[in-house]
Amino acid sequence: MDFQGSLFGGLAPTAYADGVPPLRGRVERRHLGDGAWIDVARDWLATAADEVAAAMVADVPWRAERRPMYDRVVAVPRLLHTYGAGEDLPHPALVAAREQLSAHYRDELGEPFVTAGCCFYRDGDDSVAWHGDTIGRGSTHDTMVAIVSFGDPRRLALRRRGGGPSTGVVMAHGDLVVMGGSCQRTWEHAVPKVAHAGPRLSVQFRPAGVF
Repeated sequence: MDFQGSLFGGLAPTAYADGVPPLRGRVERRHLGDGAWIDVARDWLATAADEVAAAMVADVPWRAERRPMYDRVVAVPRLLHTYGAGEDLPHPALVAAREQLSAHYRDELGEPFVTAGCCFYRDGDDSVAWHGDTIGRGSTHDTMVAIVSFGDPRRLALRRRGGGPSTGVVMAHGDLVVMGGSCQRTWEHAVPKVAHAGPRLSVQFRPAGVF
């Protein structure tokens, strides 16, 4: 069953520093099996979401990539950019969000989130295929990847590694999903193509050495 979300969700606006409220009490955990889980926090960055999305569109140095696939080279169906450790992020709310995530998950993760991978899905044809973040330490160790979504709602699909039925969560404007435990090793995730969708941006916060 999908979690449901609306574009500009339900909590009344509250004045928080940089528009980022505390995570405590906002997170719903869903156990997937095989030691994997996801946390969902609806509307977490809803107050700052419009400003963050506008800043990302204008200021992130987006690039189009091409990658080999079978016997040809194809365009990656989304725009990309990654901010490494210590690099400035395009909006203060993203800095505050990374700090909040590092503090909230300190006991479970044991280290901070340091990088920020950005994706720009321009329309429903942009997507990401089934995969796990298993380049680096995610291939052998439990870790976390925290995703904040802005713009049109899109479904983050999840399935056990190797195939089978999928589950997932529809991520709306300002929503947070954290994939944790063994999720990157024992499950895969994807953002499927859809017939009609407006622009959607996502930021994936990761610890060092997880890709």
